[in-house]
Amino acid sequence: MAGATRRRGRPPAADARAHRNRVLGAARDCLAEHGYERTTMLAIAHRSGSSKETLYRWFGDKAGLFRALVEDEGARTVQSLRRHLRADDEPLRVLTDFGVSLLKLLTGDWSLAANRAAMSSPELAGIVLANGRHAVGPEVEAYLAELDARGVLIVSNPGEAFTLLYGLIVRDTQIRALLGERSPTPHALRRQAEHGVRVFYSLHAA
Repeated sequence: MAGATRRRGRPPAADARAHRNRVLGAARDCLAEHGYERTTMLAIAHRSGSSKETLYRWFGDKAGLFRALVEDEGARTVQSLRRHLRADDEPLRVLTDFGVSLLKLLTGDWSLAANRAAMSSPELAGIVLANGRHAVGPEVEAYLAELDARGVLIVSNPGEAFTLLYGLIVRDTQIRALLGERSPTPHALRRQAEHGVRVFYSLHAA
């Protein structure tokens, strides 16, 4: 029977999306475990139950797969960030929750692997920046401008304010993790985010 190998009622497009997501998940795991240089298209194909030919047809090469993966992760991060920033909650808590999420992301195995890969390639660095800092920044800047308009904080330059907020929250934590130091515990990350946001609030108090 035609289509007998496909789940009943499941459209081909859904099968293709599930297959692609499986490939991206396998690529994410391989990169986190082995790093960019030691990750191969063949290893990703084996891990995802795909053929190497399919991966090359979809993504072109390993850099193309890396781009797709970073774009996918970046889109998920921005969606999560928007949910945080649109939450009907006290701004201090909103910014603290953002800070905790940011620290968890930056010190996670996948993010560390992506940033290590970017250090060795201007092309990969551009991909990471475009889908990371350059995608997240405008979202937070818009929220800070909103807080200024509401009289919650004084934020005359949202871009500079976000750079300050980022520095107060992240500090040197990601750099130390990139250099091999053990990432802080979730409790320590929350304390760090809370402290950074409190200092930011004191500097921009209305």
